[in-house]
Amino acid sequence: MAEAVAAALEEGDTLVVEAGTGTGKTYAYLIPALLSGARVIISTGTRHLQDQLYHQDLPVVRQALNAPVRTALLKGRGNYLCRYRLQATEQDGRLSSREQVAELRRIRVWAGRTRRGDIAEIPDVPETSLIWPRVTSTVDNCLGQDCPQLADCFLAKARREALAADVLVINHHLFCADMAIKETGFAELLPGAEAFILDEAHQLPDIATHFLGRSLSGRQLSELGRDTVVEQARDAADFADLRRRAEALEPAILTLRQALGTADRRALWREVAGLPAVVEAIAQLHEALDRLREALKEGAPRGKGLENCQRRGEDLALRLAALTGEESNLDNVRWFETRGRGFTLSLTPLDIAPKFQERLTAQPGAWVFTSATLAVGQSFEHFAARLGLRDYAGLRLDSPFDFAHNALLYHPPDLPDPTSPRYTAALLEAVLPVLTASRGRAFLLFTSFRALREAAAWLVDRLDYPLLVQGEAPKGVLLRQFRAAGNAVLLGTASFWEGVDVRGEALSCVIIDRLPFAAPGDPVVQARIESLRQRGEDPFRYYQLPHAVITLKQGVGRLIRDVSDRGVLVLCDPRLLTKSYGRVFLDSLPPMPRTRKLERVRAFFAGGDA
Repeated sequence: MAEAVAAALEEGDTLVVEAGTGTGKTYAYLIPALLSGARVIISTGTRHLQDQLYHQDLPVVRQALNAPVRTALLKGRGNYLCRYRLQATEQDGRLSSREQVAELRRIRVWAGRTRRGDIAEIPDVPETSLIWPRVTSTVDNCLGQDCPQLADCFLAKARREALAADVLVINHHLFCADMAIKETGFAELLPGAEAFILDEAHQLPDIATHFLGRSLSGRQLSELGRDTVVEQARDAADFADLRRRAEALEPAILTLRQALGTADRRALWREVAGLPAVVEAIAQLHEALDRLREALKEGAPRGKGLENCQRRGEDLALRLAALTGEESNLDNVRWFETRGRGFTLSLTPLDIAPKFQERLTAQPGAWVFTSATLAVGQSFEHFAARLGLRDYAGLRLDSPFDFAHNALLYHPPDLPDPTSPRYTAALLEAVLPVLTASRGRAFLLFTSFRALREAAAWLVDRLDYPLLVQGEAPKGVLLRQFRAAGNAVLLGTASFWEGVDVRGEALSCVIIDRLPFAAPGDPVVQARIESLRQRGEDPFRYYQLPHAVITLKQGVGRLIRDVSDRGVLVLCDPRLLTKSYGRVFLDSLPPMPRTRKLERVRAFFAGGDA
C-alpha cells in the first residue's frame, strides 16, 4: 500500500485503496506522505480519529523517519472557544440551568490557561452540552475581521499554523464545508497543497451530500433572536422595539414545531407542505423574521454584533423561502426532521458526483482515497460513481488477520422473514444460547432503535451478564464500561457499527440483526430511489445493495481487531441464504468458516479451532 501511495504522490494520480483491518493503512500513507517533500492535506472521518492521527500516529512516524516536516491540526470553527461569545454569554447571564452555570465557570477557568482553545481539551464539559453553542462561533455569527478579540482568536491562530504546515490534518466535515464554500478562511489553504489523502473515505459521499445541500434549523433561528437581544443590550439599549421583535421570533418557531407534529419524524416536505397549520405557521415565521430584519437594518450601524445579526437575518430569510416555497429543482429533495423540541428543514442534492468531480479537476495533484470498506466484492464501482471518480487506480488488500482459524460465522437456523412482527423475538431466542456460550462479551448491532428497545426489554431479565444499552449513557462511557466489565453485552445501532475499537477477549461475539438496507421511508433514500427509477436504472442494484454491503462490512469489522483476537460473527438475517443477492454480501466479507449448528459455536468458545 505504501508503494502504491508513493507512486500516486509522485505521479499526481488518483488512487482508491481498500485496506482490511490490521493492514496498517495509517502508516502506509503517512510514510510516503512525509518522505514525498510535497505539501499534503490529510482528512479523516471524525474529530476523534483526527486527534488520534495527529497526536499519536504522526509523531511516531515523524520520529522514526527523522523527517523535519512541519505539521498542523485544523478543525472546524465550532471546535474552538470564541472569546467574544464567551464574554457576551457571561454578560448576558441568562442560562437555562445551574449545570450550565457551573460549566460556564469551568470554561472560564480553562480559557485562562489554554493555548489552542480546542474544546476537546476540557473533558468535564460534555461535547453535547448546550453551553458550547453559546461560547463557540459559526460561520453565521463570527464577526471575522471586525471582531474586537481577533488578536487572541484561537481559530485564526490555528489557521495561521495550518498555512505554514507541510502536512495538515483536517476532517471530512471541514473539507466538505470548504467544497460547498460555506467555510471562509480555509479555501486559501488548498491552492498550496500538492496531495490529498482522504482516510475513512467511505464516509465522504454522505458528508459531502450534507454540505452541498442547504438547511435551516429552529436552533439557528433561536440563536439569531438570542444574539440580537445580547447585542441590543450592549450597543442599542434605547432601541427596545428591537428586543421585542427578537423575542417575538421564538413563539413563531415553536408554532412551526407544533404544526409539524409532536412525534420525532423524518419525511418529505411535500407530505406536510399543504397542511393548513403548517402553511399558517410558515407565514407567521416569515412575518416575525421580516419584522426582526426591518429593525436590524435600522440597528446595524450601532455595532458590529448587530451588523452581523442583520446579515444572518437576511440569509435565514432566503433559506426559509428556498426550503418552503415552490419546488423548482428535481435534482434536489426537500425534507424535514423533528426531534424533541427542535426541527430542521433541508434541501439535499440527489447526486454529488458532478460537484465532487469539479473539485478534483480544479485542484490538480494526487488524490488518495482509503478505508477498510470501499469495495463491493472486488469492485470500487459504487464508491467511484458516487464521487464521480473516473481515471483512478484501485487496490484491494485483505486483512492480514487469520479469520480462517480465529473466526466463525454462524447463521441461526429457522428464523422467520425479517418483515415478520415476531422476527426480533425469534432472533433473541436464537442468540441467547450464543450469549451463554460466549459468556457475554458481545455486541448486538441493530438496524433500528425500535428493535434495540425491544431487545433491551426482552434481555433484561434473561441475561446473566451486564447489559449496556445505547442511549442510557454517552457512547464513550458505554465503551469504557464494556471494556472494564469484561463480560458485558452491549446493544447498539448505527453509531456502534463503525469507529469502535475493542481489542482482546472483552469483545468475542458480534451479532447483527438484519442486513443494513437503508430505510426506504427515509426521505433522501426515497427520493434517490424515485430518481434512479425515472432514469431507467435499478435502484436496488446500483444504490441500495452496494450501500448495505459496505455498511455490513463496517459492522463485521468490529469483531477481529488484533492478530490474537478470536470471535464468532452471528448474521441473523435469513435473506443471506435465501435470496440471490445474499452471495454479494458473503463474497464481500473476510473468508471464514460458516455454520448453522449451535454445537460448533459452543465448541469454538470452549477453545476449539474454527
